[in-house]
Amino acid sequence: MRCGDRLLVFDAGSGMPYLGRAMAEEAPQRIDILFSHCHYDHIEGLPFFGPLHNSGNEVHVWSGHLDGHLSTADMIHNYMREPYFPVGPACFSAAMHYHDLVPGDRLDLGDGISVDSIKLKHPGGAVAYRVAYGGHSAVYMTDVEHQPGRLNDALVKFARGCDIFIYDAMYTDDNFAPHAGYGHSTWQQGARLADAAGVVDYVGFHHNPDATDADLAERELKLKRLRPGSRLAREGLTMVPRRKKGK
Repeated sequence: MRCGDRLLVFDAGSGMPYLGRAMAEEAPQRIDILFSHCHYDHIEGLPFFGPLHNSGNEVHVWSGHLDGHLSTADMIHNYMREPYFPVGPACFSAAMHYHDLVPGDRLDLGDGISVDSIKLKHPGGAVAYRVAYGGHSAVYMTDVEHQPGRLNDALVKFARGCDIFIYDAMYTDDNFAPHAGYGHSTWQQGARLADAAGVVDYVGFHHNPDATDADLAERELKLKRLRPGSRLAREGLTMVPRRKKGK
């Protein structure tokens, strides 16, 4: 997420090496990486993120799902160690800073960037983030399980009026029941939350790995019929807020 000259990265999945390569020619900068949680699909790409190996960069890593059992630094160290990984985080050349937050905290990242957080229902815990910058806002809310037939008022309030709402669309209402307890939601629930919160752009994210491209194309068509202007996330998608600043 670009906020002026600053870059915020949410989680560190398999796309991290590609993002790093796309940034290879950029001047040294500060980068903030905010983890929703540390299940493997959200951290596996971190060691391969090129900017971490550039001594000119300053990188701040944040997490808030560990409930005091581990720190953010512990989380990264425990992942990057034998027998799971050959080298530890000491291999990073960038100036690394690790931070712990408590869900509900508001982070002031400087340069006019503020980030609110909220706890999500997911095995082991997870955190959603709302970024505000330049009169616009975006919410990243993945790996969250809902209760069928109900909206979570706290999540509606958290997303209220945001420009871009990125939400866990792992399942559909039709196949959700067998996966109760897995810690995910449906694209239809995301649309309902978006409507209740008055969201401008809703983006369904965290697709089921078993879904084919044809499945996702059909799902997106249904989503656009249900909520025109909404879409599913895809590789290479770039978005800017459609709403006028401050409106």
